Amino acid sequence: MRIEVDAVLGHPREAVFAAYRDDIRALSDYMPNVRRIDVVERVDEAGVVRLFNRWHGGVEMPANLAHRLEERFLSWDDHAIWDQSTWSCEWTIEPHALREAVRCKGRIDFVELGGGGRTRIELSGDLTFALERVRGVPSFLAGSLGRTAESFFLRAITANLVAVNDALAVYLRGDTVA
Repeated sequence: MRIEVDAVLGHPREAVFAAYRDDIRALSDYMPNVRRIDVVERVDEAGVVRLFNRWHGGVEMPANLAHRLEERFLSWDDHAIWDQSTWSCEWTIEPHALREAVRCKGRIDFVELGGGGRTRIELSGDLTFALERVRGVPSFLAGSLGRTAESFFLRAITANLVAVNDALAVYLRGDTVA
């Protein structure tokens, strides 16, 4: 399934690009479904930054369900290559649960609008869910369950990506969360 999220922020491309790449941990304070983001590894090399971030989700759910739901179902690894020469980021998301069944990758482009005081963030990617790769899932159910899971995760991922853009806008304005 295709992922597409666009946003226009009233800030210069350099500021938007740098904040998205370098300040992602601070942005988690503005995202309700993210408990924290850990920067596991960062490698800077001639205008290209390779980042490995670990995200820890946190969604509102009944206490008895939250108690039984393992942390791995709410965590994922984000591998990204940020290239300032093209104002872009190539990313891959690897969930901690069902790693063998989920493929999610894409690109973010940062486009300068007008006189440089506004930036469009164009995020596109692909999500595939192949439950037939999961041991214990009957093959006759894998297709329909996979499509249902793919739709659910597409909505969740899209909502999180919109939340990142919203958090970025608030962060760059310097607003505080009450």
